[in-house]
Amino acid sequence: MNHKFLPIFLCFLALVPFAANAQEGPVFRRNLARVSSMDPAKAGDVAAARAASLSYETLLEYDYTNRPDRLIPGLATALPEISSNGLVYIFHIATDARYTANPCFGVDASGQPRTRVVTAGDFVFALKRLADHKLASPGAWLVEDNIRGMRAFAEQSSRAAARNASFNVEGLQALDEHTLRIELTRPSPQFIWLLAMTYTAPMPPEAIAFYGDNISEHPVGSGPYQLVSWRRNHEMVFARNADWRGWKRGPAAVTGSDEVPFEKIIYRVMDDASTQWLAFLAGELDFQGDISRDNLDTVVDADRKLRPEFVKQGIVLTDSPTLDVFYIGLNMEDPVLGTNKLLRQALNCAFDGARWETFMKHRVVRADGPVPPGIAGRVTEPFGYNFDLARAKKMLAAAGYPDGVDPKTGNRLVLNLDLGHTTPDVRESAELLVTFMARAGMDVVPKYQTFPAFLQKLAARETQMFSLGWVGDYPDAENFLQLFYSRNVSPGPNHSNYHNPEFDRLYDAARDAADETTRLECYRKMQMIVREDCPWIFLHFPRAFSLNHSRVHNYHPHDFPYGMEKYLRTPQSN
Repeated sequence: MNHKFLPIFLCFLALVPFAANAQEGPVFRRNLARVSSMDPAKAGDVAAARAASLSYETLLEYDYTNRPDRLIPGLATALPEISSNGLVYIFHIATDARYTANPCFGVDASGQPRTRVVTAGDFVFALKRLADHKLASPGAWLVEDNIRGMRAFAEQSSRAAARNASFNVEGLQALDEHTLRIELTRPSPQFIWLLAMTYTAPMPPEAIAFYGDNISEHPVGSGPYQLVSWRRNHEMVFARNADWRGWKRGPAAVTGSDEVPFEKIIYRVMDDASTQWLAFLAGELDFQGDISRDNLDTVVDADRKLRPEFVKQGIVLTDSPTLDVFYIGLNMEDPVLGTNKLLRQALNCAFDGARWETFMKHRVVRADGPVPPGIAGRVTEPFGYNFDLARAKKMLAAAGYPDGVDPKTGNRLVLNLDLGHTTPDVRESAELLVTFMARAGMDVVPKYQTFPAFLQKLAARETQMFSLGWVGDYPDAENFLQLFYSRNVSPGPNHSNYHNPEFDRLYDAARDAADETTRLECYRKMQMIVREDCPWIFLHFPRAFSLNHSRVHNYHPHDFPYGMEKYLRTPQSN
């Protein structure tokens, strides 16, 4: 799912007094990037997944406080019954789970929108939507090669005049209204994690029939909050669904009167980092994630503790590792980059990791591959193409560009870097990358555009180089290695359009492995292949520093925070 544009913020260092706004009551406000769609099948980036997961639920979800990560029931009544061969999963759907009232279900005698229960058939419909080629969901990779018969359905969908309703998938069955059967093509220890992803939320067929493509703006879910207002590129407002069963029982249940859930969740779009910062300090935002590199020293001391002036204002600091990796993707279908491994290796050698870490105020470490620390099977051997400017120049010459010049044209090598934002902070980070490459002899030209336009360009394979981050979908190395699997090329998550037969063979072998030792060894070999082929410039693994005001209770950082706002509480007086 979770591609994320490289977030490097430049913040104004002014400090203004905190002023609580008691009149607003229990409203939680935070900044969020632009949301492209509220359709779970289109929730291919962090912002879309965060927003959609307020209104939609999944079969399983993550335990909010348990570490290491574990799954708990969501719309399912329990974890699945799994057959002895690991192929068949049986889920029992909660009988009291209901969609919020919506005109797509018709109206009652008084003209009020009806509701209905969530059924197993809704999951069948939703999972088939992911594989429907006409929809072009970025989540197709979850199901196409995992669920029996889904690949054939996907290929058939591209030829059919109508979308998925008329085609059966043998591995998907609603045994009755509240029992779902999923049969896999092969045993997959990772598959259960996928069922906690926003992509897999149930979708009532009535909603698609009623709204069509406009479902992206009219969510019909069973979740704890309901979208009530959306001013695109400005603000999204969600109201608490008081009828949600989870408020009465389960891990998010409201157990006392001293603390209450937030009645509204407001996501505001603030591209300018200084505006975000001042809004947070003024109490207009309750949460500030990704403290900017320029502001970090103002907020924390040398021991990474919150400075006293912020403590006095009732501000709380959270510092945690992440399961994120940031990179410059190199399009392997590009005639310059795709056929020239020496050039790709030279780009990595030209990237000054130490200077980058300093620029980022040591909130990051240079990435040495695609898999972040903390994931089983991660390779720890030194990366073969760390910063070495002299070596980068030699490799550039060996790649056919002595002193950066193409002998065929007599001109310096020019490479285009696509970026998905136009803000000053993004420009500053891009300029630093340009400087790195210029020292080695290459001219990198930044191409700025809006994020939706950027994503469209990625999906159409029209980039040469591009800046992205991948936020882990589940805590397994496969989730990061799938970014290089050839069946996942754009519009799937393999936006580098990388294709290596040996890598694919090992990827399949890892999925088929009957034991963890074999699977982890496959992971290790795959990482070594990718680190040698360099389809990315490996940038960094970040650490998350965030702030919240003390009126926000029960906040715990989570690698998979989708829908977690239902756990937040505030004093009754708010």
